[in-house]
Amino acid sequence: MILVESQVGVRTTPIVPMTTRLGPVHISVTDRTKALAIWRDVVGLKLLREEGNALWLGAAENPLIVLETGATKPVQAHTIGLYHVAIHVPTRADLAQFAVRALQRNVRISPTDHLVSEAIYAWDLDSNGIEITFETPWRGTLADPESGDRTYAKTSDGKPHSGREPIDLDELLGELGTTPVLAAEMPAGTRIGHIHLHVGDLGVAMGFYRDVIGFAGIFIIRQFGMGDVGLDYPPHIIAFNIWAGPNAGLPMAGTAGLRWFTVVVPDAGSLGEIEARLVAAKAPLSRVENGVETEDPFGNRLRVVVG
Repeated sequence: MILVESQVGVRTTPIVPMTTRLGPVHISVTDRTKALAIWRDVVGLKLLREEGNALWLGAAENPLIVLETGATKPVQAHTIGLYHVAIHVPTRADLAQFAVRALQRNVRISPTDHLVSEAIYAWDLDSNGIEITFETPWRGTLADPESGDRTYAKTSDGKPHSGREPIDLDELLGELGTTPVLAAEMPAGTRIGHIHLHVGDLGVAMGFYRDVIGFAGIFIIRQFGMGDVGLDYPPHIIAFNIWAGPNAGLPMAGTAGLRWFTVVVPDAGSLGEIEARLVAAKAPLSRVENGVETEDPFGNRLRVVVG
């Protein structure tokens, strides 16, 4: 059982507006056909448009993922970058629909019960990580070690939960009823819920995403080797881990993986406050349309824009 250490030095309230959200995530891939075979046909995103080598995919007409073709090699293991991007769906039946699309095409999945959410993990053919998530906050809570409860999570009726238990797929597929109508696409309301990154140091990552970008510190679990920031919980917004190893560096040029992710703030004032904190932290900074581009201390790129 994972035991959670004190979080007094980690937990904060957010200094960005509560309406801050994640926008499109840009990911490089090696091949258009192979990429669409997963992101469109299995994940269920709609191809909205193509601009040069960029494929814009989303749910309904809302862009979520931008695939940039032209990488010359798949994701490089043990490097800084994307662990997975999490696409959050509105209903549990939508999670079941994703499972059906994957099973029909013999795509490997890992259905995992995190208690406050249910998630199915998958990978595209370049090994970019994908998580499809249905949020279930009513089922329990994360631990409060300051109250003496150091277990990772607890169900609503008080039982400890590991946060890593398998989902019963038969029970999940039962959400589709006895005569299911299978859906090829994700529904309206699907969104980028969080992004999970490989970093080199948990404390340094927490300092950047909490104190500079401005999300709330949620936890660092050193036994897990990961941390979380967000707005309130659930859901978290950015997770980070050190699972790539102590000497992880940026991948070689031309490698598939994260190009950048987008943080969307509601107004120019909020953008200005983040920009001022980036300048004070001596973080890299350049102008982009409607905002700025920067990178965390390990080289993960992000853009902060006004939505």
